[in-house]
Amino acid sequence: MGFFDFLRGPDIDTGLAQCQETPGALLLDVRTPGEYAESHLPGARNLPLQSLEGIAAVAPAKDTPLFLYCRSGARSGQATSLLQRMGYTRVTNIGGIMNYHGKVER
Repeated sequence: MGFFDFLRGPDIDTGLAQCQETPGALLLDVRTPGEYAESHLPGARNLPLQSLEGIAAVAPAKDTPLFLYCRSGARSGQATSLLQRMGYTRVTNIGGIMNYHGKVER
């Protein structure tokens, strides 16, 4: 572990693996519908940052494991904080799709 490792954001590859291993987990892409349509992680649902008030329709239980990503990790970080303030207890920002090394869906 290097001195500046704390500057790096979450590892999206590891986060996706954790999501896939977590029973009942939801993978949420918080980018715009247009960005989502261009490419997204396999199994992800699109719930844009601006539409997070609709989370109850997707995850009615506040203890649902939620794994969030966006382009760079910034919007998913904002969404993580917002969802935690809304009472969701198992929210993880897995970072940005631009750092993802696997296959995407279109």
